[in-house]
Amino acid sequence: MTELIITEKPMAALKIATALGDSKPIKKTKGKSVYYEITRNKKEILVGCAVGHLFGLAEKIKSKWGTYPIFDIEWKPKADIDKNAKYTKSYVTLLKQLGKKADEFTVATDYDLEGAVIGANIIREALKLKDAKRMKFSTLTKDELNDSYTNASKHLDFNMIDAGETRHYLDWFYGINITSALSTSVKTATGRFKILSSGRVQSPTLKIIVDKEKEIKKFKPETYWEVYLDGLHKKEIILAKHKDDKIFDKKRKNEILKNTKNKPAKVSKLNEIKKNQNPPTPFDLTSLQIEAFRHLRISPKESSQVAQELYISGLISYPRTSSQKLPKSINYKKILKGLSKSYKKETAELLKKKTLKPNEGKKSDPAHPAIYPTGEKGSLSGKNARLYDLIVHRFLAVFGEPAIRLTVSAQINVNKEIFTLAGTTTIKPGWHTLYGKYAKFKEEEIPKMKEGDEIKVKKIQDEEKETQPPARYSQASIIKQMDKLTLGTKSTRALIIDT
Repeated sequence: MTELIITEKPMAALKIATALGDSKPIKKTKGKSVYYEITRNKKEILVGCAVGHLFGLAEKIKSKWGTYPIFDIEWKPKADIDKNAKYTKSYVTLLKQLGKKADEFTVATDYDLEGAVIGANIIREALKLKDAKRMKFSTLTKDELNDSYTNASKHLDFNMIDAGETRHYLDWFYGINITSALSTSVKTATGRFKILSSGRVQSPTLKIIVDKEKEIKKFKPETYWEVYLDGLHKKEIILAKHKDDKIFDKKRKNEILKNTKNKPAKVSKLNEIKKNQNPPTPFDLTSLQIEAFRHLRISPKESSQVAQELYISGLISYPRTSSQKLPKSINYKKILKGLSKSYKKETAELLKKKTLKPNEGKKSDPAHPAIYPTGEKGSLSGKNARLYDLIVHRFLAVFGEPAIRLTVSAQINVNKEIFTLAGTTTIKPGWHTLYGKYAKFKEEEIPKMKEGDEIKVKKIQDEEKETQPPARYSQASIIKQMDKLTLGTKSTRALIIDT
């Protein structure tokens, strides 16, 4: 008996062959394509691979440009419909050849909608089969791959395949037909040919950005004033702002200045509030992209690509997930021990705990858990090292204790005009120490005061300002908005923004 295992990428094929084989896999090359031969319990296994999508949607019968609407489409080899995908032809040819040698077939592409479609197309279009076994895994570690192989499903996940294909069909129907309609109308109106690209996700995202731009252009600045008290408490400088904050009435601003001129100032009220700040939730892809942009200035598209490379290298779990949950089946202590050489202080703190319970978020994903490091060793540099460090610190932080932040606020009475100042400090860092440099919080302490203390007023003055237009979306904030509106998918949003 010979089995063919089909993976999504060449690196995944090597990882799976290495994990499942009784000995080192034998690498075979045919043209530009590779596959691996292994033996497992005397059974011969061939591990072949795709390079992403080997098949794409196209018209059954090619029509001339500008014809729309078109709904008669089918799956065809990408090499036949895209001149930039000619390299995929050798992979299809090789998989067909390997299929003739095999008696059993197992799909081991990524367990998501895209992976489901990639695997199904190879089984149906290239190998002319109706079904196959299905491996499901979230990391490319030896233990999980062996478990995934041993417990592989007897059938493909047809619900997932249908969902993935439906999305491809809708993308094609909307994108191609609306693009044709727009481009044809421009040519009819102007006599010039110009492609106006449209898409099921692309167009609504563009509308969100355009609407924001219209809002910015319509914006008319308004003048307002803020009134400040610059003074001393004993020998410490204080700067307090009038409680009215933004004052749009000039008469009211002048009234405050008049009421407070040469008048004594006293602390009339003090308030202290302690708040628990819970640890962050585990990363899903969207929150990882947002944090990577905020802390590392890595674009959403790049962070998605780098995370995929870290996954393929076996260093993190599958990144294209919408889950903020870490199941109990993950061996937290084993991962922490694996990380201990590089993150000795942080892991030592956590390994002392009797129980490790992550602070989980609300979102879940039926296919994959939240993103987490596997604890495997790896040599990294550049953006890969920086993103990996962020992922590790986030994983550590979710097991931390709540931090405690203290906010102290004071009211200063100047002839019944109230000025306020406040400061917030961390009095118990908790999970901040585990998140390290990524736990950035403003620490602002006000002088120690008592009610009734006198404040020496140096000056009370106003500052004229103008209201500002709403900010444009950043790459991170538009990803967040798309996620909020469930526009696009976790894996495609960054590509849409890039487009």
